[in-house]
Amino acid sequence: MKLLLISNSTNPGEAYLDYPKEQIKNFLGDKTKNAIFIPYAAVTFSYDEYEEKVNNRFAEIGHHVTGIHRFINPVEAIENADAIVVGGGNTWQLVKILHEKGLMKVIRKSVKKGTPYIGWSAGSNISCPSLRTTNDMPIVEPLKFKTLKLVPFQINPHYLDDHPANHGGETREMRINEFIEVNKDVFVVGLREGTMLLLEDNELVLIGKRNARIFKFGQEPRELSNEDDFNFLLS
Repeated sequence: MKLLLISNSTNPGEAYLDYPKEQIKNFLGDKTKNAIFIPYAAVTFSYDEYEEKVNNRFAEIGHHVTGIHRFINPVEAIENADAIVVGGGNTWQLVKILHEKGLMKVIRKSVKKGTPYIGWSAGSNISCPSLRTTNDMPIVEPLKFKTLKLVPFQINPHYLDDHPANHGGETREMRINEFIEVNKDVFVVGLREGTMLLLEDNELVLIGKRNARIFKFGQEPRELSNEDDFNFLLS
């Protein structure tokens, strides 16, 4: 499999998809591909707007995407895609629509056969076995919480260490600790903004200047950098 799992689309003060664009270019290669874009996580703007927004950035690296909403037969579109790109937004809505359209299994099958997969935020979240480590409000109810299971661990995109002053609620770490308390065999990767995970040639690496925070029941959280080995997460 070839996976590029990006924490976030935009860093503060930067243009949309600016920081990961060179990694996306390297991942896709120089040859223009028939890349299918899945915009279903969009809530407050249209799929056409989302497609245009992504293409504005992809044009800078010599690539182009076509929104899956433009196809009469979305299953066939996935089966014929040279690459699959899944944008961020609301993970619950994304999962709901993918299940309703019968696309979860066909995406998994295509990626398992070697079709490159790029996701950011919600698109990274659904590469995991479940959506249950998303940060998003459940604005809709999907048929099930199961997602693509392209990797055996969970990702928490946009992972934050901050606990704002005058905020009495739980930190992100406390929420993840609740998850691993009842899912004792599952690793969770707190993927900080500005970073991404690359899986290629059966090797998993972290890209970016910030560490990832690794959670597992019964273990102290670990801080791993882009120089550390992440392959243990695949076993």
